[in-house]
Order: sequence, then structure tokens, then C-alpha cells
Amino acid sequence: MKALIVDDEKLSRRTLGFYMERLGYKVLMAENGREALQYWHDESPKIVLTDWNMPEMDGAELCRTIRREEGEDYTYLIMISSREDLADLVTGFEAGVDDYLTKPVHKDELAVRIKAAERIFSIQDKDMVIFALARLAETRDPETGYHLERIQSYSRLLGQALDQHVFPEINRQFIETLYATSPLHDIGKVGIPDRILLKPGHLNDKEFAIMKSHTTIGYETLSSAYRKNPRAAYLRMSAEIARSHHERFDGSGYPEGLAGDDIPLSARIVALVDVYDALISKRIYKEAFSHKKTRGIIIESRSSHFDPRLVDAFLAIEEDIHEVARRYRE
Repeated sequence: MKALIVDDEKLSRRTLGFYMERLGYKVLMAENGREALQYWHDESPKIVLTDWNMPEMDGAELCRTIRREEGEDYTYLIMISSREDLADLVTGFEAGVDDYLTKPVHKDELAVRIKAAERIFSIQDKDMVIFALARLAETRDPETGYHLERIQSYSRLLGQALDQHVFPEINRQFIETLYATSPLHDIGKVGIPDRILLKPGHLNDKEFAIMKSHTTIGYETLSSAYRKNPRAAYLRMSAEIARSHHERFDGSGYPEGLAGDDIPLSARIVALVDVYDALISKRIYKEAFSHKKTRGIIIESRSSHFDPRLVDAFLAIEEDIHEVARRYRE
């Protein structure tokens, strides 16, 4: 886990950094709030320990900015200051500070405060919960193997390959949320009967209609959770992926027949990588296709099944995609 130390005094930075490294953290250091904010955007430290009085941007303004921009990925903020005035403490807490330490910082007191932060993160560790829920669905199908791990890695790679000028929603937060939530794309399959989900042959029309309902089952389950916690963007994204990852770019998919950019970008990304993984994997009804053959099928489906811009990005990183497939071979 990463921790960011922000202090314009070099000795204070080094001392705090030494303490945090002893606690097992990878330490980043900045000498003012503006530099720290850039580190926070680029490196996503979970804990920020910041001095109050600094040039360019002080600690209170840094904390306010982080709180404004963090989304649902919480950053634990500790203010380190010699200020003890009640008005200053109120100002700090209003800026979003979680805890205070006074200078000089004692290593034992720091360790106790950090343990308190870690308890918060253990409660908020949504990624573990998300993956556990996804595994619940996957246990229904004994042949999925490392499917979830591959989908996560493919999704991240493809998201990182997209041009932000073409897809303005692409940023670090989007990609991290996509990585976390992509395993939930088939969570609705927990509501599909085994006689259909595990049928070795082709499904008839009635059976296929039931199978398709896994998209709406997953969506309703996840969106109901999102309505109770509307600040949790990961629930919104997981719901839209569950509902729309079987939509097709030309509008011929299901459940709603969405087309083009009306399909959420997250679902368009998962749609492509899910098909890729299904094709290269052995199933009870088919042998595994080669990467070359699968690549050809994806190219043929450009603009019909898949967003052509995503296909182009996929082809630009296909060696990285193929490497993930080899690494997580079933």
C-alpha cells in the first residue's frame, strides 16, 4: 500500500518516510500541496500525511481538493501540525481531515493512527467483495477457470489503450473501476437454472430467452444496491456492464437493442474482451480457438458486434492481450 508524505521540511519528510516504510508502506514524498496533488492523481496513495503550512498549496487546501476529486476510492488524510487552536482543528476537519498528529511525531503514536486507518480500509475493501460475488456466479460453471482474472486484465489493457480525446470518460478512475467491476458482468447467471446454464448442446428459443435474462437479473441486483449508495460509482458501472455487455454496436444485441455510443463504454469494452476470452477457451460445446482465428473473428465483427474504435485499440495491443491469455491458461 502507498503512503504520501507532504512537508516542505526535508528532515520531517525523511523521518516520517522512514517510520512509514517500517510499517510496510511504499512511501512517496512531496514538498508542497501542488506536487502532492499530482502524486495523488498519478499514484493513488491510500494514506496522505500532510503538513499544514506549505508553499503553493497548504495542507488544508490539499485535503479539500482530494475530497472533492476522490470519488468512491477513499483516501485517509492525516494532518501533521503544531497548531492546537480549536478553530484550526475545526477548519481541518471541515477540509476532510480524518486524524491529527502534532509535531514532533512519535513513531508509536503514528503506528496506532495508521492501524486505525487500516481498519477503515478493511471495511471498505470493495474489490475483495466484488471478486467474491463474481466467484459465486462462476462456481455455477466448472469450466470457467481463470476467466475472471483474464477479463479484468484484458479490460484494463483495453481501457488504457483508448484515446482520451476520442473517449473523454477515460481516466485513471474509470480504468480502475472497470478493472474492479468487470468480473461482475455475468453475476446474473446465479438466477439461471442449471438445466439451461450447464446444457452441453445448443439452447432452444425458450431456453435462450431465459439465458438472456441474466443481463437484467444482474442489472436489477446491482442497481438496487447503487440506489442505496448513489456515491458508489463502482456499483453504477457494474450494473451497466451486467445489463449491456451483450449489446451489439449495430443494435442487434440484447436486452435493449442499444446501438453505438448509447451502449455504455464500460459494457462495450467488456463485450469485446468477453467474446475474445470465450473464443480462445475450451468449452463443453467447442474446442479452444487460436489467437489468430479469434483475432480474425473480431475483425470481421468490427462495426457490427463491436465498436470499431475498440477493435482498432485491441489490435494495437493484441500481443499484450495474448500474453494475458497465456499467463492465465486454464
